[in-house]
Amino acid sequence: MRAPGVTRRHLLSGTAAGLAAFPLTARHAEAVPEAPVAPIRTPDMVDIVLQVNGRGMPMSVEPRTSLLDALREQAGLTGTKKGCDRGACGACTAHVDGRRVVSCLTLAIRCQGKAVTTIEGLALGGELHPMQAAFLEHDGFQCGYCTPGQIMSAVALLEEGHAGSDDEIREYMSGNICRCGAYPNIVAAVRQAAGRS
Repeated sequence: MRAPGVTRRHLLSGTAAGLAAFPLTARHAEAVPEAPVAPIRTPDMVDIVLQVNGRGMPMSVEPRTSLLDALREQAGLTGTKKGCDRGACGACTAHVDGRRVVSCLTLAIRCQGKAVTTIEGLALGGELHPMQAAFLEHDGFQCGYCTPGQIMSAVALLEEGHAGSDDEIREYMSGNICRCGAYPNIVAAVRQAAGRS
């Protein structure tokens, strides 16, 4: 039961005012790391080198570390998103030796010696990949959280030759969930990148 005279608006404005008044001290600023922090070394860790976006990236991982966690936490490549962490949403899609994988279910240690491509590796210099440009042109995103995985799947879909029709695009993109419902725009973007628009 709420106190008389207290509305949701009063509660939210009071909370916002309190947070604004909270000083950001040097101690708080130092708590935010500028670069990925190497994990604490444990006896079962293995040293590996992942070839990510054309660069060798040495790291120490536990045998059970997922490619997703290695990319985000050790390589500092946060474009690959952690969604469901069960391989069901596609937000973490990356390419390993040219094939799309859900990186949350792929062990980092199994990717040693293979070419790993993330969303950060698609653009060439300052020029967007045609799929990235198509997503921008067709507003193939709303909140944008799933967009890196959508784009990585869409690029693979084209390379696999599965963009013959809108139905085929929908079928081969079905492993990627967009909670904002940007699906028609995503299909339009893939269609354009495939040269069918």
